Amino acid sequence: MRVPTDLSRLPLFDHHCHGVLRDEVDREGFEALISESSRPATVGTTRFDSQVGFQVLANCAPVLGLDPFPTPEVYMARRKELGVEEVSRLLLRAADITTFGIETGHGADLITGPQQMAEAGDAAAHEIVRLERIAEQVAEKAREAGTDAVTYLSDLERTLDARLTTAIGVKSIAAYRIGLDFDAARPERVLVQSHAEAFMRRTGALRLDDPVLIRHLIWLAVDRAQVIQFHIGYGDDDVDLHRCNPLLLTDLLRATRDTGARFTLLHCYPFHREAGYLADVFPHVYFDVGLGINYSGSRSEAVIAESLELAPFGKILFSSDAWGAPELFYLGTFLFRRGLAAALDRFGELDGWPLEQRLRVATMIGYENAARLYGVDDRATES
Repeated sequence: MRVPTDLSRLPLFDHHCHGVLRDEVDREGFEALISESSRPATVGTTRFDSQVGFQVLANCAPVLGLDPFPTPEVYMARRKELGVEEVSRLLLRAADITTFGIETGHGADLITGPQQMAEAGDAAAHEIVRLERIAEQVAEKAREAGTDAVTYLSDLERTLDARLTTAIGVKSIAAYRIGLDFDAARPERVLVQSHAEAFMRRTGALRLDDPVLIRHLIWLAVDRAQVIQFHIGYGDDDVDLHRCNPLLLTDLLRATRDTGARFTLLHCYPFHREAGYLADVFPHVYFDVGLGINYSGSRSEAVIAESLELAPFGKILFSSDAWGAPELFYLGTFLFRRGLAAALDRFGELDGWPLEQRLRVATMIGYENAARLYGVDDRATES
């Protein structure tokens, strides 16, 4: 009888995630955290009636001391009874993540930072910086100081370099701001300067959606041979999904093959097969299926299996993309371990993959690929 693959203790490097909320949320607020929509659930419906909602009730409830499938009212009452810090501690510890790659550019005033996540999850934590947010912050300061575009661009590079002394990579949300069908060429400096001048003349809060400046940021990261994370595919309702296909990045990937930069394609659903192709043909491309695991729930086993079709196993990563709700960290790891084990066991049934090979592949995908890519390995070593 073939021995099943047990990944319950598989070390995980969650290379793209965020912090958890510091404050309590009511039911409406919690339902917003388990949906990619910016709007409340349709009247007469609930976000708990979804794949991710059912996963919360089935698999997170026992971690909080409830039987599986309580009513949403009972689940929310239990969350309130335990308090936000204890809920986070229980779920993050149960997720058993070894290393967090915390992207700090979204809602940083609402969520915990890398150090707090490390303490709550009993894990190591490293920062990933968001390129667009750095550019906005530097521009806001430059506008207040009345500096010109040349100074702004110089300050931007200095700030990025300073952040990269501790951060292990960068992220771009070009998919949200301009789509991935942008001109891949490095923009000329004079063009960048003129667009910077126009950006700083804007009134109100500065939101970077200028294609030239976003391309400039990407090339700054390329020049610094960074690991560059790109949002791909499924996400919030302000993305144009048809413009989030990773194949649209092909020209950029060709142009950067020999630069030392590496690209990680995040989430990718429903374009995970396209991402797998890119990871196969470009040596500097990696990918994961990220939040697609949580939101496909009981079907996540199929998504994980499909992600193993084309890409070399040394190019596949794990991420949860959890933000706000600690439940998303726990579910991301629980479903990933379960789905990867099921896929590897099926390969064992079909073609006799030995247990040691299945475990080796799982460890590569769960931890080792990210450790090699980002240059950090936080696993305990035996003396």
